[in-house]
Amino acid sequence: MQTRLKDATSDALAALAGGLKFSERNSSPMLARNHVTKGLLTFTAVFAFVAVLPVLTHASDPTSANWKKLSPATSPSARFGQAMAYDPVSKKIVLFGGIGTTYLNDTWTFDGTTWTKQQPSVAPPVRTGSVMWFDKKTQKLVMFGGFNGGHSNTAFLRDTWLWDGATSTWTQAKLKSSPPRAAGPVMFSDPQTGKLVMFGGFNSTQSVPNLNKTWLWTGNAWQMLHPATSPYGRGWAIAALDPIRKNVVLTGGNGDTIRTDNTWTWDGKTWTLQSPSTQVQALVFAGIAFDPQLKSVIVFGGFGEGVGQDTNQTWSWDGTNWVLLNPSKSPSARDGMGMAYDPATHEVVMFGGEDLAGKELRDTWKWSGR
Repeated sequence: MQTRLKDATSDALAALAGGLKFSERNSSPMLARNHVTKGLLTFTAVFAFVAVLPVLTHASDPTSANWKKLSPATSPSARFGQAMAYDPVSKKIVLFGGIGTTYLNDTWTFDGTTWTKQQPSVAPPVRTGSVMWFDKKTQKLVMFGGFNGGHSNTAFLRDTWLWDGATSTWTQAKLKSSPPRAAGPVMFSDPQTGKLVMFGGFNSTQSVPNLNKTWLWTGNAWQMLHPATSPYGRGWAIAALDPIRKNVVLTGGNGDTIRTDNTWTWDGKTWTLQSPSTQVQALVFAGIAFDPQLKSVIVFGGFGEGVGQDTNQTWSWDGTNWVLLNPSKSPSARDGMGMAYDPATHEVVMFGGEDLAGKELRDTWKWSGR
């Protein structure tokens, strides 16, 4: 088993390093890019524990909770791996970049009904796997890192960009130092202070590719925190603030050779490993958001390392346990979608992603716990 794991990891790293070169000599660049992407997603063993699926029984079990496909007049092009977050200043969801037929750096906003392409005079360079979240102190969205498709150690990024929803402009933060180059970290609001916090990430050019440091954004600099305990390193995990339990829940991700089918919470000071009776399988590139209607964190889709394929399951975290929900309608199985809660409409919005065959998607869905 260990030999097979090493072989699989080596193959995936080789795919990342050589994928872009392959596309230059192959008549199908799409094939090469998908090979790179799925290589990134399948480093880890497929021995992950597959949870026994319980029936939804917790108190906040609305029978009307469901997914609904929207039909906006215009939409961003098909893509996956985009950054997506809600901006309270403009009261719109902001989407940036990802991969479609090429690596992208366009900016879109969604007002609950319509997607609108923004035309900022300055924009971050192309990337996928970046992370974005709102900083209450500066009243701006903060975006960090990602992967730009290159084949050098600078292909993994470490720049920080700020989106001002009041002026619809991007500005690069001028920093003396930054967290390490990485794709796929997670960002969230600290449950105690409301400040922006970032964890983890992945960089296959490093001897230890799966990162496990926790960082605080001060408004003009990144400060590394030193919690007594930290989750196992991982990239493309999922994490969300649970304002009811006043903590952040984290699970899944690509841990290289380390299992990530485990659940951790952040209380503002340290990380704590939880012991739920049911653990969702290790999901990579899934979507996550807190749903105030259900009073639970909602997780959709992702590449399931336990079964080796994309999923279209919807899970909830009720503070102690993972519960499989059973909506009557669901989006198709996918990974790499963007997902954010829109407090104006009281619904979770999801856009795009990629299926296991490598087809990029451009559909818009909403989840309502009402």
